[in-house]
Amino acid sequence: MILISLVITITYLILIGSFVFGIDKIAVFKLEDIPSKTRFSIVIPFRNEAENLPDLLKSIETLNYPKHLFEIIFVDDESEDNSVEIIQKVLDTSRLHQDTRTDISIISNKRKTNSPKKDAITSAIKKAKYDWIITTDADCQLPIFWLDSFDEYIQKNNAVCIAAPVAYHNDNSFLNQFQILDLLSLQGATIGGFGINKPFLCNGANFAYKKSIFIEVNGFEDNTNIGSGDDIFLLEKISKKQPKYVHYLKCEQVIINTQPQPNWANLVSQRVRWAAKTSTYNNWFGKLTGLVVLLMNTLIVIGLVLSIISVLNFKILLYILVIKFNIDFFLIYKSASFFNQKNILKNYIFGFIIYPFFSVYIAFISSFSGYKWKGRNFKK
Repeated sequence: MILISLVITITYLILIGSFVFGIDKIAVFKLEDIPSKTRFSIVIPFRNEAENLPDLLKSIETLNYPKHLFEIIFVDDESEDNSVEIIQKVLDTSRLHQDTRTDISIISNKRKTNSPKKDAITSAIKKAKYDWIITTDADCQLPIFWLDSFDEYIQKNNAVCIAAPVAYHNDNSFLNQFQILDLLSLQGATIGGFGINKPFLCNGANFAYKKSIFIEVNGFEDNTNIGSGDDIFLLEKISKKQPKYVHYLKCEQVIINTQPQPNWANLVSQRVRWAAKTSTYNNWFGKLTGLVVLLMNTLIVIGLVLSIISVLNFKILLYILVIKFNIDFFLIYKSASFFNQKNILKNYIFGFIIYPFFSVYIAFISSFSGYKWKGRNFKK
């Protein structure tokens, strides 16, 4: 047991340490206000998002980018509320409607597979006029210089696929703080992975790629049996095809804010949905990372039980906890510094205590059951 614990802990330390190192390898991108050139097709799938759409639409209206250089394609994924009416009403009364240079459309999702969101994105890309596709979600708010940031980066770098940062709104509740800490660790691993040239994570709420590369890798083909993963599986395919042209845009002006889950039940469903795709990763580094993180959290839970019944020396568990506490803190601190969320670190110790149990619980139930998301049931 001691030898196994040592191997897992050292492996975890090296892995998370490499992400901490990798974060600093990605330079922060600064805008220089150069003339805009890139044309974008923004794809926004939505289902029952009546509550969130007004804020999204308001942020779209304030985008600084020249209106004739982008189009927006909303994809209605069989919404059962008045989402479509809300979009149409806002568009009819907003500056976007008055500006005839802005091309905005609402289309219906063409369901063909077990993955509604992948179908929605594919449906939109078939209608997209421009080569650069950017996907985001209906519960997001877009920063004013969002498209400017992507445009300047594209002009200065030879890229076909660009991952970008996502952050949660902060409402100061413990559930919210826990989710922010979790997302900061994920974003740290995302940036760190790109920094060590092993990209394995991205977020579809802020993800850009060329339509031509999407077609070249056959889109989501071979991954449509998995309900989620429209972002990560596509990143895997593009990284394999064009590894030198997959980038991370580390820029404050491109950070998208999104809503955390409103309750623990929704959070569990979300995390089970995320965990469901882990076993189907084709990226060996992504699989290794998921396995090592799970083993480390499982070691904490089992180690606590064994130390209580005097099978494992409590000092050994304490050493493991100290190592994990510090390396996790370094990763989250680096991430929080970039996202300007260092105030969240005051809750780090509480998140650190809860997370191993939460993580092991999610892994356990995801192994035996499906999940419910957006009013739909997805089988294991």
